[in-house]
Amino acid sequence: QVQLVESGGGSVQSGGSLRLSCTTPGFSFTTSAMSWTRQAPGKKVEWVASISTGGDRSFYADSVKGRFTISRDNIRNTLYLQMDNLRVDDSAVYYCPVGWGSLSKGGQGTQVTVSS
Repeated sequence: QVQLVESGGGSVQSGGSLRLSCTTPGFSFTTSAMSWTRQAPGKKVEWVASISTGGDRSFYADSVKGRFTISRDNIRNTLYLQMDNLRVDDSAVYYCPVGWGSLSKGGQGTQVTVSS
């Protein structure tokens, strides 16, 4: 089973930025597309963004387009999500599942809380 470790979450004010990271100990994700998803309390898991194996293609949910940037470092086996201009409705637990367009969760997730 693939182990996924998300980190980088925290509490910020509206308009602030955070950078999430996802590592995959023991798993080389260089042959896998990767995604970020999120789940707010009482809501379903929402797909946020996906990136191709080589990092040359990315795709975003309309709700985050222009504010979030997904990237990857295949040497360090690390996936990133740069989140700028955060809004209160971005508050959620963020996950990094394997795959393109995934609606799954990854590991334990990392909590992002945005206050007004």
